[in-house]
Amino acid sequence: MRRPRFFTAQALSVGCGLSLEKEPSRHIAKALRMRVDDSLCLFDGGGSEAYARITAVDKDSVSVYVEDVSQPLRESPLETILIIALSRGDRMDTIVQKATELGVNEIWPIISERTGVRLDAQRLAKKRDHWERIAISACEQCGRNRLPVIATSNSYAASLAKAAEREGGLRLIMHPAKDSTPLPEESASVTMLVGPEGGFSDDEVSAAANAGFIPFVLGPRILRTETAPIAGLALAQARWGDLAL
Repeated sequence: MRRPRFFTAQALSVGCGLSLEKEPSRHIAKALRMRVDDSLCLFDGGGSEAYARITAVDKDSVSVYVEDVSQPLRESPLETILIIALSRGDRMDTIVQKATELGVNEIWPIISERTGVRLDAQRLAKKRDHWERIAISACEQCGRNRLPVIATSNSYAASLAKAAEREGGLRLIMHPAKDSTPLPEESASVTMLVGPEGGFSDDEVSAAANAGFIPFVLGPRILRTETAPIAGLALAQARWGDLAL
């Protein structure tokens, strides 16, 4: 039977006792109704995973004793960065969740010319906290022990400049192109750029090309902004990563 998995920001070591954070404690006590001596799995977001036994249960606090710690390898050999324009509604929630399951290492939310979402700094900070919780939940579900980095929202130009500073790797922009560029047989890292509902402007496409991005065309159909990154990451993992066909 698979043990329930929970994230903790605390260091994991054999023989230590931990008082878990409020959110997982409430889920353990109220939703799962776990009891003393029940076992669970913890991960720290940095690669470590532990089996622990519950020693005390309260409605807002659960204490555990760590019995075993390991660092199982579940990360893809392909490093992936998703640069994604903000979108309305819960589309970003879906993107963060599915991208995490597909092994993304970093997500950079951006504001492009046609981005329909305009939020002030305070609301963007709250959104980032929300997306981090979604990524944690996705890691709990899929078995990853490393949390993806959710970057602070940035401008399109600043994100292109940041991507261009990274040495090596393949840079792809999801944008229709008359002449498709052949993709390499091997790649250790991929930075994928996906636009908003209205797509990128001509100036933005030109700027991306100047920053080393090449067109990445998935097929004859136009995909929604929440579908494109999921399909793109899946194809990248199947071609260069660890997603089996």
